[in-house]
Amino acid sequence: MNFIFISPNFPKTYWNFCRCLKQNGVRVLGIGDAPYELLEDNLKQSLQEYYKVSSLENYDEVYKACAFFAFRYGRIDWIESNNEYWLMQDAQLRTDFNVTSGVRNEAISFIKYKSQMKALYEKAGIRTARWHLVSDREAGLAFVEQTGYPVVVKPDNGVGANATYKLENEDQLHEFYDHLPQVQYIMEEYVPGSIESYDGIADRQRQPIFETSHVFPRPIMEIVNHEEDIYYYSVREIPEDLKEAGQRVIAGFPTQSRFFHCEFFRLTEDKEGLGRCGDLIGLEVNMRPPGGYTPDMMNYANDIDVYKIWANMVAYDHGYFDPSHRPYFCVYTGRRHRLAYQHTLAEVHQRYEKAIVMAETMPEVLAPAMGNDMITARFADYEAMMEFVDFTMSKE
Repeated sequence: MNFIFISPNFPKTYWNFCRCLKQNGVRVLGIGDAPYELLEDNLKQSLQEYYKVSSLENYDEVYKACAFFAFRYGRIDWIESNNEYWLMQDAQLRTDFNVTSGVRNEAISFIKYKSQMKALYEKAGIRTARWHLVSDREAGLAFVEQTGYPVVVKPDNGVGANATYKLENEDQLHEFYDHLPQVQYIMEEYVPGSIESYDGIADRQRQPIFETSHVFPRPIMEIVNHEEDIYYYSVREIPEDLKEAGQRVIAGFPTQSRFFHCEFFRLTEDKEGLGRCGDLIGLEVNMRPPGGYTPDMMNYANDIDVYKIWANMVAYDHGYFDPSHRPYFCVYTGRRHRLAYQHTLAEVHQRYEKAIVMAETMPEVLAPAMGNDMITARFADYEAMMEFVDFTMSKE
């Protein structure tokens, strides 16, 4: 099996995908824009060959790299980056090289354009926030008459919470239209709630072979726009209503043979025309692993190797692991350099030395959403986890 992995060096833990593919007898061919000599040794050892391009943004170069590998090794069976930023390019490459193991051009719009996700959510019986595609000021004012303030505006085709804003009054609405972005935006009613994700890996029949869930108490949009700190955590037990809704979603979206990351709002208050407190509302569906080091959180929470489970799906369409073993909550905390905390990083490490599983300064490209200083820890019970969050995140 010939597997082309796009940008295997970022995020830095993604080399583990290549490691596990190689362990399963897969020939792993890397394409990236980093010089080969700067790749970590463990990644180099996992690759059969690496092709450097001057920029992954240059489709012609990436296409030529794929063509070179096809000439050298024969038919390409998989092309994947596991990265939301490259989803559309991955789909184009699969289309051009007739690779059928992943999403191609004819289906990619349903997992990249937020407006097109709505139809599949509706087909799956999942409610979503009211919305419209941004056009002119009059249409925006008419939409707000139906929903009231605040409303949320974001790129129809966007990554994460980038360029996403909450408009809380008419002045802010006019300011938005006075500087209307050139790309297509979508406007949605504001949903009061925390975010719960249904995450995992689906097989060729869109059945989950691994599933888990994460809770994001603070909206990522506000974390990015106001440079707030962040915490989120993986749960030991997936709520039944979330599991049921998530499984309906992955059955209706083009999720075969890949990671999925489905986001839902859990309403924290009644919302007229939308639902009651505690209801789930569909937000977005992402056909890739959750961002940052969340795959590693899955490992620490469940004492598993999710990279191996994914590689088993690729090679055997099976996970080969024990799904009943879920011993820990795993929590990510991201602190900001600009904020003053009651306890230093050294104090946090000293107090929670046995619980901490990861800690580092985040790469600059991930810092807006993930914070500057990351500390990830795991705990057997919820109360102990929240005590860690309070100790780590309390301000002066």
